[in-house]
Amino acid sequence: MTRIDAKFASLKEEGKKAFVSYIMAGDPDLETSLEVMKGLPAAGVDIIELGVPFTDPMADGPTIQLAGQRALDGGQTLQKTLDMAAEFRKTDDTTPIVLMGYYNPIYSRGVDRFLEDAKAAGIDGLIVVDLPPEEDVELCVPAQAAGINFIRLATPTTDDKRLPKVLQNTSGFVYYVSVTGITGSQAAQATEVGPEVARIKAKTDLPVIVGFGITTPEAAKTIAGVADGCVVGSAIVKEIAEGKPVAEVLDFVKGLAGGAHSA
Repeated sequence: MTRIDAKFASLKEEGKKAFVSYIMAGDPDLETSLEVMKGLPAAGVDIIELGVPFTDPMADGPTIQLAGQRALDGGQTLQKTLDMAAEFRKTDDTTPIVLMGYYNPIYSRGVDRFLEDAKAAGIDGLIVVDLPPEEDVELCVPAQAAGINFIRLATPTTDDKRLPKVLQNTSGFVYYVSVTGITGSQAAQATEVGPEVARIKAKTDLPVIVGFGITTPEAAKTIAGVADGCVVGSAIVKEIAEGKPVAEVLDFVKGLAGGAHSA
């Protein structure tokens, strides 16, 4: 059982929905992003998605693209991101960490070496948005064998014919993208998301977490209410981009987590 599986089991016992937060590693700098990361569990975050900055982030909207650029300009690398996770693990051995990014930096490092290093750093799951199920032998299958969950994205365009393929080797949870398009581009609507989550849950026992287009505690509550939880990324990254003190960023996160947990 991974930390992700354990987290969902304990949330289920408590009758609570999951709140997942995303931050970009190294944004605005390594020290600040590590400080934010360390404060997330106390702010109510159940699972941390840690973005790996990449030069060509095709699924990301302007907010996260700019965060990645800031991180890269500051010298953030895949190695520094793994080091950041390892540093977090020195004081927190229970909060799951999911690395979210693109395949190129992993491919450049070499899959076997990456998985060994990720496991050693305390990484629990991977979301690699540019690796479709047809490429499962590249990373997904080796990751599962290494005890790291491979989390797949389902979208409004994932029809009933495609869905079984998407779910085939997925573990940890299913990430449902609530809108068609890039991150941070439009608001998620519970009336549209609810039936889609139900459709996915009819085909899998995995939790379904909804992300994209959630920016307020009210939206977090509404969307978590029709799923097993929700993810907020761009809204948190925006707070960081505005140069707000870490305490203020974490206070903002606490409000979102409270929304999700009250669903």
